[in-house]
Amino acid sequence: MPAITPEQFEKYLSEPEGVRLEFKEARNRYDFEKLKEYCVALANEGGGIMILGVSDKRPRLVVGTTAFEEPGRTEAGLHEQFGRRIPVEELRYQGKRTLLVHVPSRLPGCAWNLKGRYLKRAGDGLASLGDHELKEIFAETGPDFTAELVPGADLLSLQPGAVAEFRKRWQQKSGNPRLATLTDGQLLQDCSLIDGDRITYAALILLGRPAAITRHLAQAEVVFEYRSSEAAGPAADREEYREPFLLFHDRLWSKINLRNDRQSFQQDFFRYDIPTFDETSIREAVLNAVCHRDYRAGGSVFIRQYSRRLEIVSPGGFPPGITPENIADQQNPRNRRLAEALNRCGFIERSGQGVNLMIEQAIRQTKPLPDFSRSHPHEVFLLLAGTVQNPAFLRFIERLGEDALSRFQTLDFLTLDALAHGRKLAPEMKNRLPGLIEAGAVESQGRGKGQRFFLSRALYEIMGTPGVHTRQQGLDYETNKELLLKHLRSCGDSGSRMAELQQVLPAQSRASILRMLNDLRGEDRIGLAGNSRARRWFMLQPIDPDAKADA
Repeated sequence: MPAITPEQFEKYLSEPEGVRLEFKEARNRYDFEKLKEYCVALANEGGGIMILGVSDKRPRLVVGTTAFEEPGRTEAGLHEQFGRRIPVEELRYQGKRTLLVHVPSRLPGCAWNLKGRYLKRAGDGLASLGDHELKEIFAETGPDFTAELVPGADLLSLQPGAVAEFRKRWQQKSGNPRLATLTDGQLLQDCSLIDGDRITYAALILLGRPAAITRHLAQAEVVFEYRSSEAAGPAADREEYREPFLLFHDRLWSKINLRNDRQSFQQDFFRYDIPTFDETSIREAVLNAVCHRDYRAGGSVFIRQYSRRLEIVSPGGFPPGITPENIADQQNPRNRRLAEALNRCGFIERSGQGVNLMIEQAIRQTKPLPDFSRSHPHEVFLLLAGTVQNPAFLRFIERLGEDALSRFQTLDFLTLDALAHGRKLAPEMKNRLPGLIEAGAVESQGRGKGQRFFLSRALYEIMGTPGVHTRQQGLDYETNKELLLKHLRSCGDSGSRMAELQQVLPAQSRASILRMLNDLRGEDRIGLAGNSRARRWFMLQPIDPDAKADA
């Protein structure tokens, strides 16, 4: 998360409230709905910082704020709404608490909205973006290919069974009985899949007859291969799906599931049978490939299944602004009309959610994270590995309970995964730690810069190694105390100042070192002499028991 320095904050106070800054006094509280609206407006204007606890008229006064006392929860609420990380930073300036909400910019071709309202700032308030402004934004990445009409194709190019499936799914999701009474033409007209008798490429991909797809968009196919080994040559099984997506997606999963073995593990009285290929993850991966590929590129989507991994290659590379590093946080749908149609029939609940689901499922089943690292500008390469790595973690996750897990965000799962593998926590992960501690998943030790975090004792008890937890929790503390003693012993009667002791343990905060020294002092192993900055810590001479007896 961005860390604003006092100097930067002072600079903001002197700048006009413009494109990148928004100030609100919010002395006591601030409405969360209004905060979400300003996030939408700032994102649509290129991103910026909203600062609470400062007057909006110059010369600005820092008045402080008590709004959103738990910034981590506020950040979680914003992520739940927008599916994007919006860091919320607490900063104390001249003894007063302020809150900085760092809003990222929208991506090219995308506009943020809240309940269908595309907002911008207008003076001291908010207003809706005009039609011409929205058209300019949506045109930034070029026209939506799937919204274009297919030359020479009409309603006869669509497969009635696929249209019936679309109607059924849309009605189930919307709960609207009126959809059952519409003609096929009116149904498809209402969701912009056709224009009169002419059909869009989105309609062709989802609903088209195989012959029409072959004639007008032959690359709109998915090729499945099963390979029993790494050897080159013909696949052991191969099938080409050049037909309406709504009619083959279930059969494709069944094909993959034919060779989906189960990995069995025993933990105490609990037995786990984990499928190598998780259905939710595989379906989302296939859906992403079909929905977000570049249909102007001539290649097909390839799915290659091996015994313990699945590879999905889709033509066209990532949309503008999307990278393997930010794909879980940023979305920029390439084929908007196609995505909207899939959303209507329940395939896509929120743009980009599929990658988050894949990540969460992989961590819950202790499998490697989805890997996009082999992607290139001309193709997206996704590797889904299926090997379960840590069976004990499965039991640990189960013990947290579904109620707690249902409140976890993708970033919470990523934080647990980083701790389980001993990786350094990113700043945004550290913001999730208080909630994970409250859920009983994580424990902490120490304070300040020396504070450490590790998975709870329950995990190590499940693995039968609670001593490892004790070592992680306590050994470092005792080891650091011994290092301080060693230095003080070398200093002899002259002792050592605090500045020198901080050099011995540079990773520890001054407060942590002082706590260790006071522990040693309480054990009658060291003493303290002098006043203020001249104070020195020194070793106490052990008392000779024989001399004490003579006395």
